[in-house]
Amino acid sequence: MSAPKGRRKKHEEHEEHENHERWLVTYADMLTLLMVLFIVMFAMSSVDQKKYNALKNGLAEGFGADSSFMKGSDSILEGHLEEASNPELEGTQIFQQLSPAGQAMVTEALNEERRKSKEASYDAAATEASRLKEAEQKLKAALKKRGLADDVSTTIDERGLVVSLVSRHVVFQPNVAQLSPRGQEVVDTLAPVLHDLGNDLRIDGHTNQAAGPPKYYATDWDLSAARALSVLRRLNEVSGIPGARLSLAAFGHEKPLINPLLPGSQDINKRVDIVVLPNVGQDAQQLLKEAARAKEGSSTTESDDTADDTSTDDTSTDDTSTSHGTDAASAGHDSEGGHE
Repeated sequence: MSAPKGRRKKHEEHEEHENHERWLVTYADMLTLLMVLFIVMFAMSSVDQKKYNALKNGLAEGFGADSSFMKGSDSILEGHLEEASNPELEGTQIFQQLSPAGQAMVTEALNEERRKSKEASYDAAATEASRLKEAEQKLKAALKKRGLADDVSTTIDERGLVVSLVSRHVVFQPNVAQLSPRGQEVVDTLAPVLHDLGNDLRIDGHTNQAAGPPKYYATDWDLSAARALSVLRRLNEVSGIPGARLSLAAFGHEKPLINPLLPGSQDINKRVDIVVLPNVGQDAQQLLKEAARAKEGSSTTESDDTADDTSTDDTSTDDTSTSHGTDAASAGHDSEGGHE
């Protein structure tokens, strides 16, 4: 038996050296992410004010608000500056922290800013009112030349220049929405001036206040909308006014031009209004009526004031009685089932 061979010494494997610097990889990743975060924050801190204002005004209109409910600033760090520029600063926390002398200075500055803003709005309203008055005179001259001056009444108010087709020769026959031949002639006479004016136009349809539904339409809303559409289509398809400038609104019997209880009112309240929309901001638009009256020098007396406002009952009633000779509030309805 041979002697056992000597056992080979087992090779000992050395323990792998542990890397104590692996944390640097995680640390570097964290620093990279922090750098990206701060770059994004810096990019967001600078806002395109024009785009931001368009966004917040669009949201405000979408929710039916008169003004934007979002208050923003040009950068993240300007929150207090935005608050300080708020016209209602007197009730804010930053205002309460001021000394009495500081509050007085801020209040005076804000009052001056409001005064300048109102002056600017009134100047814009006065300029637009002058332009609309000039258009009004051109419309009247065109109608007078064709012998149609008594078929239309005009006024300037917060809506703009309102051209009302009020004569029963122009407005629609009972229960129908098609313009009469004379009505077509009036619209065609107005169209060239309206076309050259360049303003957007809104066609408002109205019915009178007779009881009961219309004969050929489900409701007064449908009838008033159909009447507005008839005028809109003639302005667009016959007179060539671009469709982008045209819109319509239907008011049913909700907005009478004169008191429905007055004699002849039903013939007048059954009408279509062509509204020349003003090219000014909302603040200036609210001052249009005042600016137009001031330009005419008629704001000092009640009689001059009513002469310019076609919605005043007494003046409109006199005109109605003279033009149509109607002597009952329900005139124009008895012929078709008690409704127009």
